[in-house]
Amino acid sequence: MSEQRSKADSTSGSGASGTTQGDKQGFSTKAVHAGYEPDPLTGAVNVPIYASSTFAQDGVGGMRSGFEYARTGNPTRRPLEANLAAIESGTYGRAFSSGMAATDCLLRATLRPGDHLVIPNDAYGGTFRLIDKVFTQWGIEYSVAAVSDVDAVRQAIRPNTKLVWVETPTNPLLNIGDIEALAEVAHGSNAKLVVDNTFASPYLQQPLALGADVVLHSTTKYIGGHSDVVGGALITDDEELDAAFAFLQNGAGGVPGPFDAFLTLRGIKTLALRMERHSDNAEKLVEMLNSHPAISQVIYPGLPEHPSHHVAAKQMRRFGGMISVLLGGGQQAALDFCARTEIFTLAESLGGVESLIEHPGAMTHASTAGSLLEVPDNLVRLSVGIEDAADLIGDLEQALG
Repeated sequence: MSEQRSKADSTSGSGASGTTQGDKQGFSTKAVHAGYEPDPLTGAVNVPIYASSTFAQDGVGGMRSGFEYARTGNPTRRPLEANLAAIESGTYGRAFSSGMAATDCLLRATLRPGDHLVIPNDAYGGTFRLIDKVFTQWGIEYSVAAVSDVDAVRQAIRPNTKLVWVETPTNPLLNIGDIEALAEVAHGSNAKLVVDNTFASPYLQQPLALGADVVLHSTTKYIGGHSDVVGGALITDDEELDAAFAFLQNGAGGVPGPFDAFLTLRGIKTLALRMERHSDNAEKLVEMLNSHPAISQVIYPGLPEHPSHHVAAKQMRRFGGMISVLLGGGQQAALDFCARTEIFTLAESLGGVESLIEHPGAMTHASTAGSLLEVPDNLVRLSVGIEDAADLIGDLEQALG
């Protein structure tokens, strides 16, 4: 696997409140400090959990620090949003109660009946379900295209296309989209480019610096990192888009509670350390899996034989902790593999410190069955945690054996 260092190393950005000294700081420094300074009253070095649904006013309209009602704004959520903007090298950050709440907000803020969007042909099942089962009822049209094929995306764009929606790496087939090239294609058709950066995390990839208009996260995953909080985020440099997100965030109310915001902020502080360990472990597991007779194919962007390895090496700091494999014995072999692991936990989700295994066709991507996005039934997805690599290798070997 090749070594690479991309723009993610040198790109700087600001928090939600605008340009600050933090623009010149490294990723880990921003992850630890952006959005909050020790409390001036108590000196608390961590953001307090403001468990209050409403805030006293100094006379009608006399809001203290702009807070009136917790759906509209909360003193624990505000630092999280500023921090999210900073680590994505963006200007504006908005936090949501889940990744799907963020997805729903983005779609409603940017699309109207008669509009069209392009989505990956192997998109996350929840994203596909929301678009296919809900937004099409309201006159929204969509087409699918391989994010790794810039020409296919270009051909999928129509005169009424408003969004080009990209996951890179995709879930679960780990295809890679060239963000710079896709941004050029989208902008050439007066469409916005949205990048779901959940699999890469802000540490490994910086889509705004590569031309994306909006970055989306399920903060439940690598950003939170401990499988103990559900959340989502939208980050942009576009003031008009952010105003639309803010209106819907408040108006529809899909916001995280203060404890959720606190846990997410806590997770961000160790994001860089965790992503390095996830990547280290994944590379060691890939080496073992690639030579195992029960595995017919290992899908990992760090492998030179991955069809978009060169693109991943160009735009990612490292290749991350997600691995997908195809079992030579078909669906039953895949199901048996999932059932036999002992350290890898059979569960949906990903990006936590613990290793997880799942069968996408029967679990996270069941909603794509019978569609153009249906995933292979012999596919198994691994979310590689931060345990000792030797133990993880031993677990997979015994499960495959």
